[in-house]
Amino acid sequence: MLRQDSSDDIEDVSLFDADDDASRRSKKSKIRHPVASFFHLFFRVSAIVVYLLCELLTSSFIACMVTIILLLSCDFWAVKNVTGRLMVGLRWWNQVDDDGKSHWVFEARKVSAQRSKSSSEAESRIFWLGLITCPMIWVIFAFSALFSFKVKWLAVVVMGVVLQGANLYGYIRCKVGSRKNLTSMATSYLGKQFLRQTVAKEDQPAS
Repeated sequence: MLRQDSSDDIEDVSLFDADDDASRRSKKSKIRHPVASFFHLFFRVSAIVVYLLCELLTSSFIACMVTIILLLSCDFWAVKNVTGRLMVGLRWWNQVDDDGKSHWVFEARKVSAQRSKSSSEAESRIFWLGLITCPMIWVIFAFSALFSFKVKWLAVVVMGVVLQGANLYGYIRCKVGSRKNLTSMATSYLGKQFLRQTVAKEDQPAS
């Protein structure tokens, strides 16, 4: 089924023709893809560690910058093409049709009510924890570099924010749907918070 919003196209299609029967029967708490789980965190955590320690390990800014960018690039590719598909059944990419029009495609594995999820809860927690936490750390690095006038590091931290933020945004779109759904979710959440505060104030006894 194809859904359109104001800026791009979102295609909701199944990821695979068949799932691994053995993984379907395993327990939800078990890590079924340990290699993917390891590399989901390895590249992004390594980039952060190198950024924090590079000035202690070497005086060469170029060597540090190249190492960090290589780690960020490997992380972007691995998370976008491998770990998201294996760990949580999500995948996103951009394609250009015959007319030259760009389409953003966001896929989510369809799970029937008769069978359990092929991804485990442990893997899902690892995936989303790493996906959300690391971009936030790079945002902190960006403000730190800006306010401390470390101009030469701004390109590196901006690269970290852009690459890891792109994966975060893409997988959120895969998880919750189109931008309209994102807006409706935010509006619904704010409405619930406002209603809860209003009810709490009305329940308070008058002094």
